[in-house]
Amino acid sequence: MSEWNVERAVTVLAEAEAGRSDRGPITDEWPELDLETAYRVQDEILRRKLEAGEHIVGVKLGLTSRAKQQRMGIDSPLTGWLTDGMVLPAGAPLVTGELIHPRVEPEIVFVLGEQLKGPAVTAARAMEAVSHVYAGLEVIDSRYTDFRFRLPDVVADNASSARFVIGSVARRPEELDLALEACLLEVDGEVVDSATGAAVQGHPAEALALAANALGERGLALEAGWLVLTGGMTDAVFTRPGGSVAAHFTNLGSLMIGCE
Repeated sequence: MSEWNVERAVTVLAEAEAGRSDRGPITDEWPELDLETAYRVQDEILRRKLEAGEHIVGVKLGLTSRAKQQRMGIDSPLTGWLTDGMVLPAGAPLVTGELIHPRVEPEIVFVLGEQLKGPAVTAARAMEAVSHVYAGLEVIDSRYTDFRFRLPDVVADNASSARFVIGSVARRPEELDLALEACLLEVDGEVVDSATGAAVQGHPAEALALAANALGERGLALEAGWLVLTGGMTDAVFTRPGGSVAAHFTNLGSLMIGCE
């Protein structure tokens, strides 16, 4: 086997995604993989997707919930890229056979009205850049067996990105108290979890500021018009063919993903 490097990690993860096959964490074989290198892997995977014709539509945050960080044995959030190839149109089914072991989680989603660039972005400044707020459901699909990974593994894997759908209700940020915005999560018509926006770093604006500052450290910015998925409010739930996952928000409406 060749030595581990960015190119090999990109190839391994791309092949796992394309072949819908999972594997052990890269850090089991490449313990020297650090966060800086992992983000280089992530960016190279993005570059390949763009070269294949996809377009950037925004950024996602992963593991913003303290509970999820503890469950995954991870102590900080992370960022990943969103492309138009990940968009699941409203009402379209999630074809589970296209993925490995998809899970779904509800999120608060921001649309930016202006560029937001770190460092030193505060939550208050971040909210000034938000044009509208939506509800969302994100489908995550780790390329690692049983979603077992360390922080550099999941960063390299673009924060387990797969699909996402955005709700139809748009609200101005000043109309909402996002820390108190509540969500009920249903699987097959049964409520299985609930949370408020406070589950996301205490307030989703904190997650947005974190994303801006993290990208700023890499010389990048959140651009006007981009979507920002601020992170799962509840734990992610598994999907199954013939099933459904729905989220009902206090002020941001309801949305559902049907699976086949």
